Amino acid sequence: MKVHHVALRTRKLARVVRFYRDVIGLRVLRETPRSTWLAMGGAILMIERAEKNEPEIPRGTKEFLCFGVRTKRDVSRFKARVRVEDETEFTVYFRDPDGRRVGISCY
Repeated sequence: MKVHHVALRTRKLARVVRFYRDVIGLRVLRETPRSTWLAMGGAILMIERAEKNEPEIPRGTKEFLCFGVRTKRDVSRFKARVRVEDETEFTVYFRDPDGRRVGISCY
């Protein structure tokens, strides 16, 4: 079995799409007024407009989405683009505009 898609809900659709497109480097596949689909390896990252009654992302959550790169040098390149929250030998951790924890790893 493989991952088909991951859906992230947001009230800041354009801002979150820019983050995953410009900072993470994902390519836009499809855009509608309600969502944007981004290529994420063999899967799709769907950024969807949240409804008013949906809860916010819990502050400081440790749940996260991690993207894989090939080398430690590739991981280091992200350090100049983001505000690093934490790092290990193989992974750098930071937050997206909604406060979700995101990682870039070469492990």
